[in-house]
Formats: sequence, C-alpha cells, structure tokens
Amino acid sequence: MKPGAMKPGARWVSLSLALGLCVMAAAAGPLDKAECIVGAKPGGGFDLSCKLAQAALTQATVMAGKHAAEPMRVSYMPGGIGAVAFNTVVAQRPAEANTIVAFSSGSLLNLAQGKFGRYRETDVRWLAAVGADFGAVMVADSSRFKSLKDLMAALRADPNKVVFGAGGTVGSQDWLKAALTVRAAGVNHKAMRFVAFEGGGEAIAALQGGHIHVLMGDVAESMAHTAGGATLRMLAVMSDQRLPGVLAGVPTAREQGFDLQWPIMRGFYMGPKVSDADFGVWRDTFRQLLASPAYDALRSAHGLLPLALTGAALDAHVLRQVQDYRRLVTEFGLRVPP
Repeated sequence: MKPGAMKPGARWVSLSLALGLCVMAAAAGPLDKAECIVGAKPGGGFDLSCKLAQAALTQATVMAGKHAAEPMRVSYMPGGIGAVAFNTVVAQRPAEANTIVAFSSGSLLNLAQGKFGRYRETDVRWLAAVGADFGAVMVADSSRFKSLKDLMAALRADPNKVVFGAGGTVGSQDWLKAALTVRAAGVNHKAMRFVAFEGGGEAIAALQGGHIHVLMGDVAESMAHTAGGATLRMLAVMSDQRLPGVLAGVPTAREQGFDLQWPIMRGFYMGPKVSDADFGVWRDTFRQLLASPAYDALRSAHGLLPLALTGAALDAHVLRQVQDYRRLVTEFGLRVPP
C-alpha cells in the first residue's frame, strides 16, 4: 500500500458515511441551517464541543459531495454554566429540529443539584456523547508550584494563600475538582479560596493575569488555549493513567500520590418535543460520524479521547451519572433536590 493511501476498511466506512450524508442532504430537513448552542461564553469546553461538531459535519458534507456553503452556526447563550441554555431550549424552543446544545459531565452535575431550576435530566432528548476529556490541575507557566506535591504542601501550610479559580460556581464540576484536591491535601474544603468565572476562557485569563494561582480545568480546553498562545502548565491530569500524545509527559495525580480522578463526557442534547423522525436523523448522523476514521482525526485534534454513545446507551449512562453525582455532592454538604 502506498504511503498515505486509505486502508480498505477505512475507505468503506468513509464511503458509507458519504452515501448516508448524501441521502440526508437530498431529503433536507433538520441538518439544514443547523445551530449548536454553547451554554457559556466563548473559549470553554462547550465551545470546543460545538466547534468539533461544526467541523465534523462540514467535513462529512464535503465527503458527500455537497458544497458546504452554510456550516452549522455556533451561538452563545451564557448564564449559569448551561442553565440558561437548558431552560431556554426546554421552555421556549422545545421542538427546534435543527438545534443541538452542547453538554458535559458538568451539566449532569448541575442537574443533580437542581441548578437548572425545575427541569431535570429527563426533560431533554440526549443525542450523542462524542468524546471524553479529563480534569486537570493547571498553573501559569511562571508559577511557584512545579508539581502537584508543591501545591499540596502549600495548602497544608496555609490554604488562605492559595486561590483556586475555574469556569463554574460552588458545586460545579470545577469547584468539586478543587474541593477534592484540597481534601486530598488533608485540608477541610471549607477553607478553600475559590473564584468563579463564567466559562473557562475567563478563568484562564485570570490565571495568566495572576488573579488566581491554580486553575481547575479540563485537558482539551487547556490544549485549545495553549494552541491559541496561552502559557499554561499542567501539574496533573485527573485520569487513571497517563494520556497519549502530547500529554504523555504530564503525570497523573495518582502517580504523584493523590487518588484524584475526574473523567468528563462531552456531547449534545436536543429539545424535548423534537419529533422522532428529526431526532433520528441527527442520531444516525452522529452514529455514522463517530464510526468514521476521519472523525477520529478531528476528535484527536480537538484534544478529546474516544467515547461514542447514542440512543438508549447514552440515556442509561446519563441517568446513572446523575445518580452518582447526587451521592458525591451529598458528601460535600451541597443541596440536592427532593
């Protein structure tokens, strides 16, 4: 086989994807003039998810031989780290067949605490999980903390002199990652100093400006900002083993003596009244995308690891994850809805 030639199996998957997209394009419908809603300001994990979906759909459309004149629009609806978007879609835009909304494990954590108002995890249609991410403990490149052990020692000496920050309020996944880190140092999490921002972009800017000392973020999100010129240093990734590729040199928290893990799911949901037919088009499209080698390359370029769930498997995973989060937040004395 010549260098760069496509393997026969990959060619068949790509051909199947192209033919499937051709059929969907000919039928028009929910994929036309599509919109992906980011439930935060630009620059965070939701933004990354929508940009990935936008790129994947554009690539698939080109493969199908259709001119990609109108790529999926990415719009921003900040407020409550996803709460405004969730409430808007459920209450005001429940039947929009061409609208998908980015979510993450943090969204499920907020639902577990009732932070999305009266709405629950059963009030939307869970479309697809498209990639996995992991929590990360990060500092500015000039930070005095050179390792996770340095940070833990500083927390034990005086937790008031270490300021954490993240794109999330008290009870968010970033707050919980910080609380778990402080607890792992043997310090009461109630002594933690924490500054909340509306999205990861603002938190990273605060870290670079010296307004906070430690950023509790996500691996993929930080890689996107590093590619954009931000100077960050990861003290640890919150995974069970080292991550591949450019992150292979970053140690896990566990190998530094602290059992801190925080896996993250990234994906999309739709409004509760989207028809079965339109929802099925989106679901089948994502199933085809997720099975494509071309998508694997895009996912990796966006810093995400493999995770592909749709349909009943995703519904079951979401419900199970919300229940697990309810148990966790109870441990930290956070409010759980009845």
